[in-house]
Amino acid sequence: MQPSRRVVVTGMGVVNCLGVGLQLVWEKLLQGKSGITALTHKDFEAIPSKVAGIVPRGNGAGQFNSSLLPKVSNKAVSQMTEFSLVAAEEALTMSGWKPERESDRQNTGVCIGTGMAPLEEIADAGEQLRQGNYRKISPWFIPRITINMAAAHVNLAYGFKGPCHAVSTACTTGLHAIGDASRFIRCGDASVIVAGGCEASATPLSMAGFSRLRALSTNFNAHPESSSRPFDKDRDGFVMAEGAGVLVLEELEHARNRGAPIFAEVLGYGLSCDASHITSPSEDGSGARHAMEAALREAKIQPERIGHVNAHATSTPLGDIAESKAIWDLFGDHHAGNILVTSTKGATGHLLGGAGSIEAIFAIMACHSGQVPPTVNLTTPSTGYNLNYVYGSSVSWSNSEAPRIALTNSFGFGGTNGTLCLSEYVHEL
Repeated sequence: MQPSRRVVVTGMGVVNCLGVGLQLVWEKLLQGKSGITALTHKDFEAIPSKVAGIVPRGNGAGQFNSSLLPKVSNKAVSQMTEFSLVAAEEALTMSGWKPERESDRQNTGVCIGTGMAPLEEIADAGEQLRQGNYRKISPWFIPRITINMAAAHVNLAYGFKGPCHAVSTACTTGLHAIGDASRFIRCGDASVIVAGGCEASATPLSMAGFSRLRALSTNFNAHPESSSRPFDKDRDGFVMAEGAGVLVLEELEHARNRGAPIFAEVLGYGLSCDASHITSPSEDGSGARHAMEAALREAKIQPERIGHVNAHATSTPLGDIAESKAIWDLFGDHHAGNILVTSTKGATGHLLGGAGSIEAIFAIMACHSGQVPPTVNLTTPSTGYNLNYVYGSSVSWSNSEAPRIALTNSFGFGGTNGTLCLSEYVHEL
């Protein structure tokens, strides 16, 4: 590893239920708007949860449509890959990095993952085979469901020839992708990496599976915008959502030399495992705390430097308490109450494999702008910990002790945990 190689963020792209495009989504987030809507299609009739965060489709501003995609082979591209391609296009355009020289393309990698393969496509192909219709299975079936295809198609679209890496660690996927990419850059494997996560699992089969686990919200089917309620006393499960978040990570001197915009710096990355339960978090929050501690160690900063945490908090009864305990235990009663804690899932729902990258972008925007978005639908905190939850409205985050430094957390099935330590960019720390 080359510890002198600093990693910065020079571009970001967002596709989610609040819309397409970072600036539009960020403004809605600060305004406390929810993107959760009702599921009315007959395919969802038997499923108890009737709400989800669906990407708006259409030709209007902030809506998703095929014209936003770079030129690709539609037969080989699934919905999750389309989301990634649109988010990557925004991030690369913002960064000003679409190299033509072969050496630059070889020095650029892609690290994009997803939590789950497209289940409906697998189910449909299986049904065709069971009915004896082998020839009705698409020749593109396997490429469409393979986990690394989002990363592969971004490489194909832009000719990048550096590391091609795909993470799949449940709901920690997007964060792990960014963290892994930052280490690839520090180790000299590439100078630029397009990194993030995507998900397109707000579908009947996926939602049926999570409903059978009793993981999804059902109490607010009549009021979908109120259904995702992180930390709130009335929370009753998470809300499925779809989309993608993609960042351009870059070695600092490479970014400076080409005059790229710099929005933040990746200071540290921590990982851990609960080794407690396959679907539930460790109730003592120890795994989450260990991931945060590891990120702080790599960043070489004291806990008192953290001013904001973008929490994983999905709106589940157990998970929100465990993470709150982890934050309290790590920072102690002398500092925990000073940290601005928010969960943006109140507005966006839970993007599973795309959650960690979307929320890393939101944490970066908080560091960069000095504004922390509210936890939508949080009215009465009920975790047992007196943290400084941000709710009701966005709040200003002073940079009197510059730079502004944040943690963003992601946790997933299998007990997998990840934390990024992100900082407002300054020339010297």
